[in-house]
Amino acid sequence: MDPSVQKQSRKARVFPKQQKILTQLGENIRLAIKRRKLSINIVEQRTGMNPKTIQAIAKGSPSVSIGHYVVVLSSIGLVEDLADVAKDDELGRKLQDINMTGGRKP
Repeated sequence: MDPSVQKQSRKARVFPKQQKILTQLGENIRLAIKRRKLSINIVEQRTGMNPKTIQAIAKGSPSVSIGHYVVVLSSIGLVEDLADVAKDDELGRKLQDINMTGGRKP
């Protein structure tokens, strides 16, 4: 590989509406930690993460991997909630039904 070519960092392209959702997720996590009367230090000990990463999660940073979000959610007993995302895929089921009926309404 040509040394003059620098490896590009691949960042998620997050639009304002998506960032709003991430910010809400971070706020929800922050409040869940607070309700459990946990400090950042305790969450840090439970997760093995540094405080800056935990603070970035609490702000809904898109630069933090979903794996880190999972570890924090697990440390506060909420990781199962993540499995509910897209669980009831109403649109997907409707599209599947349309394909199965050849475009006719069942």
